[in-house]
Amino acid sequence: MNTSLEAEYWVVDDDGELVPPETLLELSDRIDPEFVEPMIELKTTPCATMAELRAEFRDLLGAVVEAARERDKRLVPLATPLHATPSEIPYRDKRGTDLQRRIVGPTFDDARVCAGTHFHFERAESSDRVADQLNALTAVDPAFTLVNSASHYRGEQILECARPYLYRRSCYDACPEQGQLWPYVESVDEWERRLESAYDRFRERALERGVDPAAFDDEFDPYDTVWTPVRLREEVPTVEWRSPDAALPGQTFRLAETVRSIVDRAATAGTVVDVEDGRRVGVGMGVSGEGPVQLPAFETVEEITDAAIRDGMADDGVRSYLRDLGFSPEAYDPLANRLPDSRLTKPEAKRLRLEAASELEREVGKRPARA
Repeated sequence: MNTSLEAEYWVVDDDGELVPPETLLELSDRIDPEFVEPMIELKTTPCATMAELRAEFRDLLGAVVEAARERDKRLVPLATPLHATPSEIPYRDKRGTDLQRRIVGPTFDDARVCAGTHFHFERAESSDRVADQLNALTAVDPAFTLVNSASHYRGEQILECARPYLYRRSCYDACPEQGQLWPYVESVDEWERRLESAYDRFRERALERGVDPAAFDDEFDPYDTVWTPVRLREEVPTVEWRSPDAALPGQTFRLAETVRSIVDRAATAGTVVDVEDGRRVGVGMGVSGEGPVQLPAFETVEEITDAAIRDGMADDGVRSYLRDLGFSPEAYDPLANRLPDSRLTKPEAKRLRLEAASELEREVGKRPARA
């Protein structure tokens, strides 16, 4: 099962100030700008094995980290910049972003402080198995807490996992179909009907807010109007999981290994939802044994996701759920756990960004720049 990766990082200067990537964007066609200026996205090609994916990504990341240092810049693997005003995170000049801001409303500004990691898994040949892949990733969703890298927003500690709260609960609160976790589906056709419904409601909301119909139709098609944690992609036929934070690559790939094994098992053996005992999950057994992957009731997924956003791995139920899925929570050391629990000043946030950048540089074998 081919797998690819997209990883977003903040760009800072040697003082920890957020800055645009500028010529870093010219290093490779696998580097993209993001919708805000001080962020960069690195992406891999589809890789047949995790070893290939890891090697390709580390080579790319190492080259970008080195080039950044030559330009007095650093890459920061944090889900939020910890403390930043809107003026420090300007939007790029992009019509789609401007339209989203008008359609979603003021809460869309919370999306600009979010840096994440996206996994793309090759779609199964059978459409029935594609639905199983979607459902498996839906059940896996609370695993984002394993690589949680920020609890702060504008200097305040808001919840244990800041990014999923800001992106799902705040940014898309008024448009839940656009940004929140969808329930399980019986088929790809059901998912596409939901997609069409979400698109129609988003378009209706746009017109109510004065967006020109032709401008909307020119900018968006149905696949461009959902930014949900789990979704299908059309242009490169994959199933995408968008929930993990920006994080250190070692943690990211540890997570990817387990998630990929679950999705691969679902693609070959299918899934079964345990409606009688939603508190028990048999995914781990399903991955290592035979037969369909057993998934909890969707209500349980929602409950555990809420607990993960609020309390992270400090919640006993979250840890138990993840173990049942096949993860080993004790093997993870999220960057958020190394950050203070107190309010952060701007100088403290800048120092912590540089410390996270140094951690990233050590992982890719580059000597950290002096802070």
